[in-house]
Amino acid sequence: MLAAALCFVLIVPAALFMAALVIRNLPLSGVANTAQWVVMWYAEKVWTLWVLLLALPFGVLVTGWVVLFPNRLAAPNGAWQSLALIRAQPMGSFFAALILSAAGILAIVVLHMLAN
Repeated sequence: MLAAALCFVLIVPAALFMAALVIRNLPLSGVANTAQWVVMWYAEKVWTLWVLLLALPFGVLVTGWVVLFPNRLAAPNGAWQSLALIRAQPMGSFFAALILSAAGILAIVVLHMLAN
């Protein structure tokens, strides 16, 4: 339970930034202005990219993987086996969602960095 709370707290800053990127393009003026402010705050500081958008989601990815698959360093053999392992644990689906969101955020950030 503590690991789930830690992973959730670690993913929130990156998820906030990704949500702000989407919301700032919506026609809602007040919410869009706040979202634009969040995006600009992240853009103004150099450390936010490395810490909040790369290191914290990577920490969630590693922590979630270790919690879900404690006896395996490599991926499970098959999709059905990994689903069974996730369902066997009480917080398995929550950790799976955190791992997928962290992987998605990391993929977006890394692809954006490679494009520039």
